[in-house]
Amino acid sequence: MSQVSQLSPELSRGLLHMARALLAAVRNWTLYPPEHPTVRASVERLAAALQASELGAAFAIGVTPDTLMIEGAAADNSQTGITEAAAMLHDRDIVSIMFVGAVPPETIHAFLRMLTLEPAERRARGGPARIWADQGHPSVTIEQIDYSKVLAREEGPAAEPAKRDDLWRSIVISIAGGQKAIFDQRAQERLLAIAGSAANIGDLATAVAAPKCTLDGSPMITSQAATVLAAFRHLSSIVSVMSPDRLPEVMTNLATAATQLDPHVIMQLMQSPDDPGSVPVIAGMAAAFDDVKVAQLLATALALDGQASDRLATIFNTIAPDEDRKRRVLTLTRSLLSETDFGRSGQFQVLWASTEELLVAYNDKAFVSDSYRNALDGVGGRAERMSSVDLPDELPEWMESLGQANVRVLSVTMLIDLFTLEQDPARAADMAPDMSALAEDLLMSGAYDDALTVTRALQTRASAQKSIGKEACRRALDELGESLAMRETVALIGDVDEDGWTGIKSVIDSIGVSSVEALKSAIAVEQDNITTTRAEAIIAGFGSKAVMRLASLVGDSRWFVQRRGARLLGKIGTADAVPLLQPLLRQSDPRVAREAVAALGVIPDPAAARAIQTVLRAATGDVRRAVTDALVAEKDPRVVPMLVRIIEESEALGKDHELVLETVGALGTVGTDAAVSVLVTVSQKRSFFGRKKARALKERSVDALARVGTARSAAALQDAATKGDGMLRKIAAQKVRGS
Repeated sequence: MSQVSQLSPELSRGLLHMARALLAAVRNWTLYPPEHPTVRASVERLAAALQASELGAAFAIGVTPDTLMIEGAAADNSQTGITEAAAMLHDRDIVSIMFVGAVPPETIHAFLRMLTLEPAERRARGGPARIWADQGHPSVTIEQIDYSKVLAREEGPAAEPAKRDDLWRSIVISIAGGQKAIFDQRAQERLLAIAGSAANIGDLATAVAAPKCTLDGSPMITSQAATVLAAFRHLSSIVSVMSPDRLPEVMTNLATAATQLDPHVIMQLMQSPDDPGSVPVIAGMAAAFDDVKVAQLLATALALDGQASDRLATIFNTIAPDEDRKRRVLTLTRSLLSETDFGRSGQFQVLWASTEELLVAYNDKAFVSDSYRNALDGVGGRAERMSSVDLPDELPEWMESLGQANVRVLSVTMLIDLFTLEQDPARAADMAPDMSALAEDLLMSGAYDDALTVTRALQTRASAQKSIGKEACRRALDELGESLAMRETVALIGDVDEDGWTGIKSVIDSIGVSSVEALKSAIAVEQDNITTTRAEAIIAGFGSKAVMRLASLVGDSRWFVQRRGARLLGKIGTADAVPLLQPLLRQSDPRVAREAVAALGVIPDPAAARAIQTVLRAATGDVRRAVTDALVAEKDPRVVPMLVRIIEESEALGKDHELVLETVGALGTVGTDAAVSVLVTVSQKRSFFGRKKARALKERSVDALARVGTARSAAALQDAATKGDGMLRKIAAQKVRGS
């Protein structure tokens, strides 16, 4: 259930900014190696968010399953950044986090590394607080769930799936014994519960494989693999019968558990054929292995063996048959190995080329001679020898050309060139989402110039008549405008300098009106600031195309969001904004109604004039005066045509007399020559039976002409004093003499 924030606007804004930066950092840490520029940018952004937040020099954040808290006050859980951050931290068993002073980047690296550990490993090491106490920094303090209470539940009537009771032991003995096990109802229910957790599956697999060792304790890999596979088949079979809709989830859990076991056992297991008469466990696990899981398995196997083998290559090909996926997985594997002693050794650098060749099954014999291959394999030794040789003067320039920025620009240029040259509609349509994904990565890393290059390439093809892949490009831009990367970028527009804002604005302009969805989150605040100023300007720049996307603002339950929506519709000032503004005229909050009146006042459309006229007719006294004051508060000359139209469509000497008097006074306040003609017309009104009303109209019109204060109004006033009817001449002459 959504709840309104109990925090001040400043605290809410700071907490939301921090939550978004934390989510982005965790996500990027799981996708890229630590040295990747995207990770570096997200770490810097999180550090800046912690330092620049208005939460204080030292602050503690409480964590619940669906919101964050500061000093017992809950944040607004209608903000997705708050709820997602709360869920993420709660899933990591964190109860509260305290930040003290500036948090160094290396501390944020350690923090992210801890948050992205596998759940089983994190809990096996005692939980996040215990891990942080051993490896963390005092600038961050973590409080975790009380594990003793969690473990105590195993002694209660509701046993945990992995409780080491008699039932657990009987299941382990039955599977490890190799006989065709027949489980009773209690055992089946326990196995069904175990299947719901990768950690519990890993515990069961370890337990059933443990007895399969030689007398000296050496593992019997083939027997262990067969036993583990038997356990996996029992789990999947029971789930397929008792809860078949959970089978995809169980396959994912099996794959996750496999990454925690001996890689030699898993390699042997994955070479086993599926049983035709049961659930295809091997195929299901192969499909459930994502890139990270495959990379973890490879990295563990390579670190243990020191080299790749034909068997490992076969398993790798089974799990990741796609060429592109193999390359991605190998990149992740090398990143994981770079953090190990094996990955830092000189031997690793020499062996990696042949390892990669074997795993990807790339055959370059037709292109590379044996001598050249030997030279490549010996590159590590040559590098050591060259370290003592004088290097050419051009080397720094050459090395700079291989820097991250230059490589990124080259990647962008090559992809755009390929996209531009593509003539096959199907391939062009397939490339458009890749271009959008590249733009997202560039936005998250702060490379706005490169992101602009990509979005302009998409926009050029999306706007060209009969271009190949036009619709796909348009969809890609729309998805980019509403993406999380764009929302994260919009959250920064108040923090960047003018150059940074110019870059972001150019990207938003090239993406188009779909960016309004991300920009709305930046303006749904009460107080004006540089963020709202920048966001409002770019939304208004989209013109009428943005109008319907602002419906959620005027329909919001918060008065300041409604007011912001009305203000934006007034800045756009097109006729299609009138239906959205009309309901706001009936709002009980005068601040919203006043903004809606002002917005309608600048829209040159009869429907807007009729809406204002209806309000003025229904209102009396102070309310009517408040409406007219709202119309002319900014002295915007665009309201004059509407005021003129109201007067022309009203009965000045009849039922609309008071309305016309207020409108005439408003024309005098605006003070433009466009009001002179209608003021002269009103001043000439006559009525034999309504002399009092006619006199009031003449007096108000003459006063308005005097307040306009232009040469044309002064001439009209002088003309009324000399050529008007008797009553008008007297009133005008008195005003002329008085002025």
